[in-house]
Amino acid sequence: MALVVFLRGVNVGGYRTFRPSVLAKQLKRYDVVNVGAAGTFVIRKPVGQTKLRAELERRLPFAADVMICNGSDILRLAASDPFAGQPTDGSVIQFVSVLSKRRLPAPAIPLNLPPTGEWGLKVLSHENRFVLGVYRRQMKAISYLGKLEKIFRVSVTTRNLNTILAIAEILKDTKGH
Repeated sequence: MALVVFLRGVNVGGYRTFRPSVLAKQLKRYDVVNVGAAGTFVIRKPVGQTKLRAELERRLPFAADVMICNGSDILRLAASDPFAGQPTDGSVIQFVSVLSKRRLPAPAIPLNLPPTGEWGLKVLSHENRFVLGVYRRQMKAISYLGKLEKIFRVSVTTRNLNTILAIAEILKDTKGH
């Protein structure tokens, strides 16, 4: 099965910048598909996670947290329709955060940030290495997302649900190869 790579904290605010399309070309022997500018890749040819991680770390121009998931986990997540019944207007963003490793026991969920008053971020569920939630489109959202690392006590990187669904489509197409 294909692998999915999520890099944490790259190409954000001019910090730790690189060109994901160039990295994808450098890794072409693994049939890599670059998804956006945030350091998200689908690896379509079989390769061990340890070997892939070492290759990525060698080629990146800086140290980065590398989170690697099995494509089957992403497909299962996308198929589960995890945000059914959640608001879909432009003021609320649906997100999936990927934990660097499984975190048990998990904090009590659902979880709101801030914990009192009007919420800015809601954690709706925690499934294996995925934290699913929504946040309001406001400047404080970034700080709320940053607090997920303290709450789950592991490195976390976050993607919009649309990115996860795009990855799932690539993975579905990969099955036909």
